[in-house]
Amino acid sequence: MADFDPTTHPHRRVNPLTGEHVLVSPHRTKRPWLGQTEPPQQANLPEYDPKCYLCPGNTRAGGQPNSNYEHTMVFENDYAAVLPPPGPPAPPATHPLLTTEPVQGGCDVLCFHPRHDLTLARLQQADIERIIEQWSAIYKKRGAQQGIEYVQIFENKGAIMGCSNPHPHGQVWSLSTIPSLPATELANLKKYAESTPVSDAPKGPLGRSCLLCDYIHFEVSVPSEEGRVVLQNDHWVALVPWWAVWPFEIMLLPYKRHVPSIVHLSQEEKTAFAQILSLVTIRYDNLFSCSFAYSMGIHQRPTPPTSHAIADDQDEGNLAHLHLHFAPPLLRSASVRKFLVGYVP
Repeated sequence: MADFDPTTHPHRRVNPLTGEHVLVSPHRTKRPWLGQTEPPQQANLPEYDPKCYLCPGNTRAGGQPNSNYEHTMVFENDYAAVLPPPGPPAPPATHPLLTTEPVQGGCDVLCFHPRHDLTLARLQQADIERIIEQWSAIYKKRGAQQGIEYVQIFENKGAIMGCSNPHPHGQVWSLSTIPSLPATELANLKKYAESTPVSDAPKGPLGRSCLLCDYIHFEVSVPSEEGRVVLQNDHWVALVPWWAVWPFEIMLLPYKRHVPSIVHLSQEEKTAFAQILSLVTIRYDNLFSCSFAYSMGIHQRPTPPTSHAIADDQDEGNLAHLHLHFAPPLLRSASVRKFLVGYVP
C-alpha cells in the first residue's frame, strides 16, 4: 500500500477558525470538464462611462448626484441591505422555530477611484493607501455609532460574483448583530487563547496565544517549496490556508505582531498592506490573463476600541486578529467557475 500523500489521496482538514471540516479530493482536478462555462468579462472598459452611476459627476440610481471626486468617494448605499435605527420590533413568533430578529445599521459604498476602467490590480499603490485610510475612517465612524455591533468591509469583484457595476468599488455594512461567520471565528480565537500554551509566535492580548499568530508563525517558517505562502513582505503574508475551500483562496494577514484591526496598524504596516493588496490582485489577474473575479472580506475586531489607547492588552476585544479572505470562484480557466455543490461532508 502506498504511503498517504495529501496532494493525491482524499482526506479532510479542519478549519480551526470555524471548527468545520473540509473534504479535500485533489485527484478530481484531473477530471474532464463538460460543465458550465462563463462568457469572458468585458476587458475594454472606458475611463469614463456616462451611464455609470458611480462615475464622477453622474447621477446615481437613487437620484443623488456624485461629486467630481479625484480619488475616493463614500456615500450611503441608495439600496441599503439594512436600514438605520430605530426600527419596529418584530411581531411574536407564530411558532418557536419561526423566529424573527430585526437588524438595523447602515450600508456605505466606497468608490476606489474615479476611473471606470481600473481595479485594485491596476491602481497605483498611493491610491490603495487612500482606500485603506477610507476603510479605517468608515470603520471608526460606523463602529462608534450606538447599536452597531459589527462593521463588515468587503468587495465583490466581477459579474459572476454578483457585482452590479464594474466601476471599482467596495462596500461596508454596519450591523446591529455580529454575522455568523465572524462570530464563529471570534469564538474560536477566544477558545484557542484560553486553552493553548503560549508558543514562540507573537502574543495576543493578556500575553495569550493567538490562533492566527501561531498558524502564520508556522507557515512562514516552512521551506518555500513545501509551504503555501504566495506572497510576503515586511509586515504581511498572503497564503493559501491549509483548510482552503476555493481552488485559489487566499488569506492575507499581518504576521510580525498581533494586530486586532485596521486602526491598530502603524503607517509602515498600512504602506505594506497597500503593497501586498496590489501584488495579490495583480497575481490573480495574471493567473488566467483576465480581470480575476473574487469576493473579499476583512475580518477583524467587530468595532474599534472605545479607548484612545488602542493597544490595550487588557481589552479582550483585541483577541481578534485582522485578516482578509479572498474567495475566487474560478477553477481551471477564466471561464470555468467553481460552485460549492455536493453533499455536506
